[in-house]
Amino acid sequence: MSNELSAKRLAKDSVFSDLFSDRRYLFELYQALHPEDLEARESDIVLMTLKSVVAEHIHNDLGFRVGNRLMILVEAQSKWSPNIVLRALGYLVQSYVDYCSELGLSLYDNVSIDLPIPELYVIYTGSRKNKPRQLSLSKVFFGGKRCCVDAKVRVIYSGKRNSIIYQYIMFCKVFDQQLRLCGKNIEAVEETIRICKSRNILNTYLKTRERELMNIMTVLFDQETVTKQLIASKERRAREMGEKKGGRLATLNNIKNLMQSLDMDIHKALDALKVPENEREYYIKQIEDKK
Repeated sequence: MSNELSAKRLAKDSVFSDLFSDRRYLFELYQALHPEDLEARESDIVLMTLKSVVAEHIHNDLGFRVGNRLMILVEAQSKWSPNIVLRALGYLVQSYVDYCSELGLSLYDNVSIDLPIPELYVIYTGSRKNKPRQLSLSKVFFGGKRCCVDAKVRVIYSGKRNSIIYQYIMFCKVFDQQLRLCGKNIEAVEETIRICKSRNILNTYLKTRERELMNIMTVLFDQETVTKQLIASKERRAREMGEKKGGRLATLNNIKNLMQSLDMDIHKALDALKVPENEREYYIKQIEDKK
């Protein structure tokens, strides 16, 4: 996981994943997205959440299908990024690969495969003012030009009052407010839970999962503190080693040390060591040539 991810985002993502790991709430989510489907049952839901995608170790927050009719890929996001379209497309392709593998379907048969129809969503909980209802791969990356591949992601900012989507978004807003008031500490978590229960926001979930939720969110705060301390320690040691040994070789070793010990990519390691822009190409070439 990237060291730049904040506890704020991790905490809300963890609540999202934990909430919808329960089929009751997952079925409520499906009903909120498709209120016209009166035949679907909770038992029709098949989870398809990805643990990782190809070699990038990216995972989506939630993927599931209902019978053989729909595939829903949902990602909760508090920080705006139009690149969600490209990530969603990656999730979709990998989900189809997993689906075909699970059912033993061959891509080389002379008949077309029966695939569930894809639906791509992102639930946005941030404060961005410009709120497009849909993001298109073609519009975001190719200026709206027609091309051989396109993907469209519906962006959800709210939901029907008291729906599970509405409640999750309200939970995030209360949590953000308490972080601003209390800081990243146990008080912010306790106040978020207290306020949400008093306002009947995810009330049943919070009552049954309060202890687990407290543990999840406070552990994430602790992880962020530990991560910051570890990075600071590595940076300090790297600077000390650089000053002691001097020269490019010492800097190169420091870069490799950060990349290996903290799983940083080379650009983050260069940033951490504050390597001047005009020297970076040299180190990048040295690292790449050794691979």
